[in-house]
Amino acid sequence: MNQRLQKLQAWMKENGIDVSFISSSENVFYLSEFFSNPHERLLGLAVFQEEEPFLVCPGMEVNDVKRAGWNHEIIGYSDIENPWDLVHTSINKRIKGVRNVAIEKEHMNVDRYEQLSVLFSGAAFVSAEEKLRKLRMIKDAKELKIIEEACALADYAIEIGCSEIKEGRTELDVLNAVEYALKKKGVTEMSFSTMVLTGANAASPHGNPGGTKIQKGDLVLFDLGVVVDRYCSDITRTVAYGDINDKQKEIYDTVLKAQLAALEASKPGVTAAEIDLTARRIITDAGYGEFFPHRLGHGLGISVHEYPSMTETNQLVIEEGMVYTIEPGIYVPGVAGVRIEDDVYITEDGSKQLTKFPKELKIIR
Repeated sequence: MNQRLQKLQAWMKENGIDVSFISSSENVFYLSEFFSNPHERLLGLAVFQEEEPFLVCPGMEVNDVKRAGWNHEIIGYSDIENPWDLVHTSINKRIKGVRNVAIEKEHMNVDRYEQLSVLFSGAAFVSAEEKLRKLRMIKDAKELKIIEEACALADYAIEIGCSEIKEGRTELDVLNAVEYALKKKGVTEMSFSTMVLTGANAASPHGNPGGTKIQKGDLVLFDLGVVVDRYCSDITRTVAYGDINDKQKEIYDTVLKAQLAALEASKPGVTAAEIDLTARRIITDAGYGEFFPHRLGHGLGISVHEYPSMTETNQLVIEEGMVYTIEPGIYVPGVAGVRIEDDVYITEDGSKQLTKFPKELKIIR
């Protein structure tokens, strides 16, 4: 039994939970090291206080589960079988009279919840999310090494993106060149849809790249991430194409000052709120508070957006082993959009920046 399963079992014993049925691809991977996107088919991991866990998956993936190293029971099913009947039978072999079941309430859809409710009538359903979030929040040495590799590839992607900026090229031209270069490096998946936004488009925090052409005097914003062995990176850089005006430069310098201050504030013992406010006060004092509309950052790992949310109201105390983003931004419609984002790992007495592409304003001529 691996340590992650043991920690979940200890929590179950403390809280009188008979069965945890985990069904999100990310959490199944975290606990079993097997990843699948089964689409509409059922993927699930059943964990008990003492009894052997089992993993249920489409029959076509049974050999993949074995190759991933899962050495407990595997229940494979065909497309003409009802997997819930198999789940019910396997649980009843291990434990009778199920009273409390832990599920991912934010992930499980109503149909699947109703299936479990019928199988275990009278049982109470509690949330497993908080425990799993806290387990995933602290990264071990193996996880950190993989994330560092993903971050190095993200740095490389920004380098490629900058080299592709030329007058008249479109956002999609540059985006395609970046992703093609990564594919040649063996990258098969991005953390999210790559963003390359130029000029006025960069003032939309979650804009959509398109046919807009890059022009002299534009700020060009890159936001991208690379997946390595199921772990994500996430980086944002904003660069100038040709000379920019004083207002654009002021906005860039303000964001950079805020980002560096938040990086400096990141260490064990402070709260997420303190780190967010460190950056937010700088931006507000410069007169741009209303143009910083989002949280400072988010946890990072198997999912590109993980626990915790780095907001000005989150009193969570930062701990060694956490990985999260720091990404302040200012978005003034018709003027400029600037965001600078790094991934950071919390050490025993401070932090380590994992994304390392330079942040001083880069002017491409």
